[in-house]
Order: sequence, then C-alpha cells, then structure tokens
Amino acid sequence: MDINILLIIILVTVGVSFMAFNNNERMHKMMYIPYDVKQNKNYVRILSHVLIHADYGHLLFNMISLYFLGDVLLNGYLIFSDMPKVDGLIPNYGSLIGQFHFLALYVLGGLFATILPYMRNQDNPNYRSLGASGAVSAVIFATIIWNPGMKLNLMFIPIGIPAYIFGPLYLLYEFYADKKGGTGIAHDAHIGGAVFGIIYILIVNIDKGKQFLDFIF
Repeated sequence: MDINILLIIILVTVGVSFMAFNNNERMHKMMYIPYDVKQNKNYVRILSHVLIHADYGHLLFNMISLYFLGDVLLNGYLIFSDMPKVDGLIPNYGSLIGQFHFLALYVLGGLFATILPYMRNQDNPNYRSLGASGAVSAVIFATIIWNPGMKLNLMFIPIGIPAYIFGPLYLLYEFYADKKGGTGIAHDAHIGGAVFGIIYILIVNIDKGKQFLDFIF
C-alpha cells in the first residue's frame, strides 16, 4: 500500500493544531516570530508555525484547500466528462518520486513564505504569524501551473473560474491587500508561497510553464 503524503500532512497538521488550541504555551512556542529567530537563533519557528492555526475556521479552510488542490496535483483528475484525465505528479513520476516532489514543494514552500515577513519584521518584537497558508499557496499555484485549464469553484461563486485566469487575479489581490495592510493576514507569506510553487513546477517541468503561457496567449 502506497504512502499518502497528502493525508499524512493533513492529519499531522490537524493533530498538532488541536493540541495547540488547548495549550497557549505550545502555541506561542511554535509561532513564527522573526525577531526571536534573529535575536535568539530560534530557527525552529521558521517551520513549526506551519503546523498550528489561529482557530478552527483557519485550520479548516487551509486543510480543505490543501486536500482538494493537493489531490489534483498529486493524482490528476477529470476536468470534464469528454476530456482526458489531467496528469499529476504521481502519474508522471511514479508514487515514490511524485510524493517526494509534493512533500518538497509543501515544506520548502512553507519555508520560502517566511522570507518576506522576516525581511520586514526581523526587528519587530510584536510581529507574530501562524498557519499553513504559505505552504498551501505553494501547492495551489503549483497546481495552477500544472493544470492551467482546470476550473476552480470558489466559495460564494457558483461558476468555475479557469485556473490560468484565477491565478493572476488572486496574486493581484494579494499584492493589493498586502500594500493596503490592516487585514491581520500575512499576505506577503501567501505571495511568497505562490511564487515558490510557480518556480518549483518550472524547475521540475518547464513544459508546464509553456503550456500555461499557451492558455493565456
């Protein structure tokens, strides 16, 4: 029986998040605090924050997004009944290598997402962030580059939006929200994760980038 790396990531994240919900000390120790990373060399925070969430809604949204988009990236899926199945990482590289790529994308995406917040807040002792949003953004945008023709059905929007349209629009919104500020959301982490997801797919399969451009032009 093959290991399901997507399910493992979700189960571990849910388990650790639930434990942190009931333990404020654990929650604080795992938060991403760039000031503490710089001043006290507490490097574990760079990754530990990916495993905890602010509340149940935050956790649920991230894990649902990760499950559905992650499954598409790993296994591929049928877009429409009259269209062939879209290949995922496993159909292209096999179970072992495909799941390794997924794990590397998720973990490194989470790490990459901390770069902008670190640059901005390394001397700010009051900054804190937590959650898997940066890593999930890496998966979402890797999936968009891999399958630009797929339709994304979003909450409150009844029609599917083509991925090659949704991706640029979503990034524009994140840049706008980041510049505007005041949302309490780490939009810069979302941007960092998204950029890494794009870069990762271009590194492992440059043809996917060409395919994405074909859809746009």
